[in-house]
Amino acid sequence: QVQLVGSGGGLVQAGGSLRLSCAASGSIFKINSMGWYRQAPGKQRELVAAITSGGSTNYADSVKGRFTISRDAAKNTVYLQMNSLKPEATAVYYCNAHITVALTTIYEDDYWGQGTQVTVSS
Repeated sequence: QVQLVGSGGGLVQAGGSLRLSCAASGSIFKINSMGWYRQAPGKQRELVAAITSGGSTNYADSVKGRFTISRDAAKNTVYLQMNSLKPEATAVYYCNAHITVALTTIYEDDYWGQGTQVTVSS
């Protein structure tokens, strides 16, 4: 009923930048929040950044001042601008959205994108 499609990952040298995008589509009544998580090999998935429908943002301490999350409400799309990348940022990045869905009933649920690899070389 809802799909999240992420893009923008890749290989970059330390100090470089990447921009991730994630678009939501389907039977969306309201997007309550969207965010990005990441999972490095052998580690648990962790929150990187999130943004609410009201525009409030939340960042992991490790990325504050270097990463910026933003959204285009008209396109149901969230972006993550990552600057001054460090090798420890290497991970699979997953888009997440908490969405109110309107089908035969209205309900809220969490959705995940397919993941996009970000590799930062030293």
